Amino acid sequence: MTSLDEIGVQIDTLHGNVQPILNEVLHALDRLIDTDEATTIDLASLPFGPGEIEALEASLGAGEISAQLDALGTSSIRETLYPGVWWIEHRNVYVEVVGRYLEVTRMPEILSSQFADICAGRARLAEQFE
Repeated sequence: MTSLDEIGVQIDTLHGNVQPILNEVLHALDRLIDTDEATTIDLASLPFGPGEIEALEASLGAGEISAQLDALGTSSIRETLYPGVWWIEHRNVYVEVVGRYLEVTRMPEILSSQFADICAGRARLAEQFE
């Protein structure tokens, strides 16, 4: 009789949701290149199996750019190894993940200054000249 330790088991990390998501990212990059259309993939809405989110993150790797926002919790935004593909995570004040997305875009929307914020900032700067 053979013990379970002697049975060679190989685990394919690109199974379940990982391969289809990578394929969706590939098509989203095509749309971005062809039409400048951005795509957001809500990873929190997908039923990942054990280890799949980690496998997806490892497959995409880390690129050159990262940013962190602190507003009602921490949001981390980082480019993957593939320019135009961004890994975005939002955490609440208890450091629990409340949102996880892949954005395929030139620049994630969350990093763009909002018009109202620009106006308020301009008003604060102008006050220094009064």
